[in-house]
Amino acid sequence: MTDNAEPTAAPTEPTASSTEPTASFTELTASFAELYGAAPEGIWAAPGRVNLIGEYTDFNDGFVMPLALPHTARAAVARRTDGELRLHSTDVPGGVVQLRVDELAPHSGHGWAAYPAGVVWALREAGHPVTGADIQLTSTVPTGAGLSSSAALEVVTALALNDLFGLGLTAAELAVLAQRAENAFVGVPCGVMDQMASACCTEGHALHLDTRDLTQRQVPFDLAAHGLQLLVVDTRVKHALGDGAYAERRAACEEGARVLGIRTLRELPYEGLGAGLDTLAAAGADESVVRCVRHVVSDNQRVEQVIALLDAGDVRAAGPVLTAGHVSLRDDLRVSCPELDLVVETANAAGALGARMTGGGFGGSAIVLVEEAQADTVTKSVLEAFASAGYAAPGVFPAVPSAGARRLG
Repeated sequence: MTDNAEPTAAPTEPTASSTEPTASFTELTASFAELYGAAPEGIWAAPGRVNLIGEYTDFNDGFVMPLALPHTARAAVARRTDGELRLHSTDVPGGVVQLRVDELAPHSGHGWAAYPAGVVWALREAGHPVTGADIQLTSTVPTGAGLSSSAALEVVTALALNDLFGLGLTAAELAVLAQRAENAFVGVPCGVMDQMASACCTEGHALHLDTRDLTQRQVPFDLAAHGLQLLVVDTRVKHALGDGAYAERRAACEEGARVLGIRTLRELPYEGLGAGLDTLAAAGADESVVRCVRHVVSDNQRVEQVIALLDAGDVRAAGPVLTAGHVSLRDDLRVSCPELDLVVETANAAGALGARMTGGGFGGSAIVLVEEAQADTVTKSVLEAFASAGYAAPGVFPAVPSAGARRLG
């Protein structure tokens, strides 16, 4: 999550192609060989994600519904047996970061390299014999946009090392280890959604994930068949979730669960929300705690609403549910910002079916569900609204449900 600390640089208009361009594979192989003096043993890719519905619910054992983007972090990797870990990004000025695997320690810095280094640390902490590696990274996942560029880096590193060292871990197990890297090594208390989405999503589907037990279901999400598009609007407002705001909301959720006498907010059903809020008020809970509880419980319900609508083939009816989710994130969780609110308000006024901020907030991206025939009109309206407000032009592209992490060659 702390996307602004990562090595990737967002292109002005990210490609929406769902295929990996051959040139990128060839170029990454060649640059690895030039840098490290030998060819890589393979190249892997892991995508960023956009979350359709279910925000700040994952660390509350709740429901989420992300889909993978075609934008990926890619890694060329070769094993080492001498305990050296060498990391390089084509997207960040500077040379190779050289570390010793047996000296890796949480909260030890390393800037962007903390994400892949944290994965090596997490694998070794779990008893897996990772003896070093040469890694070259590159990415097309926009940073600071709430699209999980950090999770993509972590998951692509985990998958490559899993394959090369024959660890035999499942995609879900790799996601959990990648989350541990971000939580314990980097120091961001994120839930598991981002890593699970990057590792486990499939092309043409959204991932219905129960974060309590990691039960997952691939839900068909063929927008084109319904004459629809899901636009991603990157506001270009960078967010930094390691600065305390994300952790504050997580702490408020945990406090709410404590006062209610439950382990996590997942255990408070939507039907019991009113009584739960009364209990919090009677206990003198802080207003911020009450608001966080209301958001999480109602957003879990919104995930279930969207699932039912998709199962019924009524995709258009999901639009108002997305907008209701934004209102909750704006008013209860208070993680929106003027630019995100402007996207939602303008898009809906221009004929969108629904819209909401996605990701951790405080900037980043919004998603907009539109009729395919209205996509250009809505996009134009958003661009004009940003110009009128004096904001930098946002990036707009369609979210194409794409494949999760995989080996490219």
